[in-house]
Amino acid sequence: MISFLDDDFSALNLFIENLKPSLLLILVDENTHEFCLPLLLGNLETELPFEIIEIEAGEDLKTIETASHLWEILAEFKTDRNALMINLGGGVITDLGGFVASTYKRGIKFINIPTSLLGMCDASIGGKTGIDHAFLKNIVGTFSEAEEIFAFPGFLKTLPFEQLRSGFAEMLKHGLIANEKHWQDLISITEISAEHLENHILRSMEIKEHVVEIDFKEQNIRKTLNFGHTFGHAFESLFLQKENIIPHGEAVAMGMICETYLSYLQNYISEETSKHIITALQFYFPYQTIEGFNDGEITKLMLNDKKNSSGEIKFSLLERLGKGNFDIKVSENAVLKTLEFYRNLAKQ
Repeated sequence: MISFLDDDFSALNLFIENLKPSLLLILVDENTHEFCLPLLLGNLETELPFEIIEIEAGEDLKTIETASHLWEILAEFKTDRNALMINLGGGVITDLGGFVASTYKRGIKFINIPTSLLGMCDASIGGKTGIDHAFLKNIVGTFSEAEEIFAFPGFLKTLPFEQLRSGFAEMLKHGLIANEKHWQDLISITEISAEHLENHILRSMEIKEHVVEIDFKEQNIRKTLNFGHTFGHAFESLFLQKENIIPHGEAVAMGMICETYLSYLQNYISEETSKHIITALQFYFPYQTIEGFNDGEITKLMLNDKKNSSGEIKFSLLERLGKGNFDIKVSENAVLKTLEFYRNLAKQ
């Protein structure tokens, strides 16, 4: 399922040769078109016909309107069900491309070649595809696995620091919910850079892949991967509404701080453990103010989270450092206390 690419992309070429698709469709955004596509095309050894489809970059393009535009393009190319879509990009491209591929003619094959750290360690793995709607993150989507995920760490050298840090948040999450050693290894990193992170990427990918293999449709343990995302998605949606978009990982880091504190309030972890985790997260992620958001806005968005049922907010929290839990009901008072705690961090 996960293959690391050497400089000659031989594993990708062998995969395409064995699959024998009728057409290759390469989905890129304007950034991956410039920085990553030349490397892919320079190493692609095939006589198959291919088409390049480019969209603008950005989370705000992950919409039903963009998906509809892509369906129209596939129809114009007379794409049949034996075609292969190659999603070359970060989380937006793999989420959107997977959604379009999984719904066009009830599904065509696709592979993900993530070009961002967030894409490699999170978005490209697990078969969740999705688009945003009405400022709600990934509210429309499918479960549809990529045929293969090809990771090429060399792409990370093209990323700005903010994008590396965004992906690093998801790596930290994997350690917190599933592997204490991975967490300790990551927080020993003093500088977030492609060189410092490269040796830890495969472990993060394997952690997520293992959880997904156990629970593909997110009925139980896969929900632990949502740690940090109930608060995080609400924050991200509010920033999006106010046209002040922040990277996904920045919002998740905010969410992990809140949900670590909530884990303490629920008596799952000690105050000491909570402080250790929050201090480590603050070292990498500068404080993002939420003064422009009121508690009602935040809780309303949290109620729309996909994990909820019967009008109750359900959290994935930490049972201990290195082990997550899920479907935890929390009182509104605890949520409000957590928001107060987060706001007070600005004063420290």
